Amino acid sequence: MPAIELQNPSLIRPLALLMGLTALVACGQTTGVGQVNDPMEPMNRGVHAVNKGLDTALVRPASKAYGTVVPNPLRQGVSNVADTLGLPGVVVNQVLQARVGEATTNTLRFAVNATAGIGGLFDVASVLGMPKTDADFGQTLAVWGVGEGPYVELPIEGPSNVRDTVGFAVDLAMDPVGNVFKGDDATATLAIEGLSRLNDRYRYSDTVDSILYDSADSYAQLRLLYQQNRRHDIAKAKGGDGNGADGDFIDPYEDDFIDPYAD
Repeated sequence: MPAIELQNPSLIRPLALLMGLTALVACGQTTGVGQVNDPMEPMNRGVHAVNKGLDTALVRPASKAYGTVVPNPLRQGVSNVADTLGLPGVVVNQVLQARVGEATTNTLRFAVNATAGIGGLFDVASVLGMPKTDADFGQTLAVWGVGEGPYVELPIEGPSNVRDTVGFAVDLAMDPVGNVFKGDDATATLAIEGLSRLNDRYRYSDTVDSILYDSADSYAQLRLLYQQNRRHDIAKAKGGDGNGADGDFIDPYEDDFIDPYAD
């Protein structure tokens, strides 16, 4: 997660638009425990239905085939490569969030896995005591004080909010690795990322299936879990324990919890 050539007008225009969107997001308020800011719920539910249909028809069977046919060591190796390719962008965001120690560790992690780990195929860094920590531009905006804004479900990408949607777009535009690889190399990196996601879908199939296919309202359940986990991660990025302020922790499996937006 090489520098962006700002002289390129094709990058300047979308980045300017994203910065404008960021200014709008700054007006958003973070909702409290058990509250959901979802004024676009009808549209979001439509996107959720499409995403769920894609999972049923394509992603779920493809992940099962991938997990069944490809041996686990090879699948894990591909996921390790995807993890290594994403580290430069993580480091950039950790620097922007003033998380210097974690940025340093991830920089060393990238160097070790890219060399001794044979391009990231093997996670040597973790063995040497350099665990990965995550960061993205949505977190960066939160650390800078930007409110999360309304909940949004994105096509294919799934649950988000306005702030994190802006962050996702900025991460794509400013991804150091994505700006280095061109042509066949870029295609290969996309394939590696896709296979890594299939592996995740296979590894966590029981949990994902429970949410999507066993819940009385999979949309409300997924929305709630996203909000809970996202606020928890952002609170930790701000230096807390994940249980306060932007990271109010709620358990969606408690009997006395009621999602006010659930049908």
